[in-house]
Amino acid sequence: MSAPVGLEAWTGEGVHTADIETALARLRAASAPVGAAPNLRTSVMTHLAWVPEPWLDRARAALAGMAEAHPSRTILLVPDPDSGKDRVDATVTVETYALAGVDRAVCTEVIELRLEGVRAKAPASVVLPLLVSDLPVFLRWRGEPPWGAPELEQLVGIVDRMIVDSTEWDDLPFPYRHLAELFPRTAVSDIAWARTSRWRPLLASLWPGIGDVGTIRVRGTAAQAWLLLGWLRSRLGRDDIELEHVEAERLEGIDLDGVPAPFPPGDPPAPSDVLSDELDRFGRDPVYEAAVLAVAE
Repeated sequence: MSAPVGLEAWTGEGVHTADIETALARLRAASAPVGAAPNLRTSVMTHLAWVPEPWLDRARAALAGMAEAHPSRTILLVPDPDSGKDRVDATVTVETYALAGVDRAVCTEVIELRLEGVRAKAPASVVLPLLVSDLPVFLRWRGEPPWGAPELEQLVGIVDRMIVDSTEWDDLPFPYRHLAELFPRTAVSDIAWARTSRWRPLLASLWPGIGDVGTIRVRGTAAQAWLLLGWLRSRLGRDDIELEHVEAERLEGIDLDGVPAPFPPGDPPAPSDVLSDELDRFGRDPVYEAAVLAVAE
């Protein structure tokens, strides 16, 4: 596969599921060259994304370039509960990627749904008919989830994995208590946790000296600081390790009892690469769950 060779799009207001499916079929047919065999829809998953308006541009940017690595049916859900209308508006696009040595192409689909009025509180009824059967369903939730709200409860009930980024949350570590309540119901990934992945093996390599650490000082986001503290507490079986946090936009350094830890090699991955990696994970992550539970309050 290579760069996209075609893009077809359709928009509609006040649509029903049947309208979307009809549009998808028509766009796939239109994307094939005249006289050529129909393009292939090759989905490895259904990728849902709950994207409130302030996050929409960033969500689209993170999705850009992922189609080749994860050909999927992507459904962006944009809630607009205060619109004054009770309807679903849709934008459907089909991208095609050439297959080397053959005259056919692979299609990936993006369905952007604006859920207006009461439809924003009942997303499952809209999404369920659009899921690709017998394939895993991933949910990327932008911002802090509205814990206990019907839209969250419904979507958690139909997905195999929920992907969050607790860097986007306020008042940490308190939201981790609510997140932990979801662990028995679905697998959870946290992009903030993934962004500590270069540092955790490095810290583990400091064993056995790290076993006596009393304070960890983290220069990074609050989420990275709390998750690294939780990781240390859970791995060492100690709840008396203290945290000092210095705010930074990225993880810039860690001190253990005032002594700087070595800096890991390499550069931090791009947002789309982090999300792509999380879409390759299917099971629960007991180490992450233990880190969250160690700092949940």
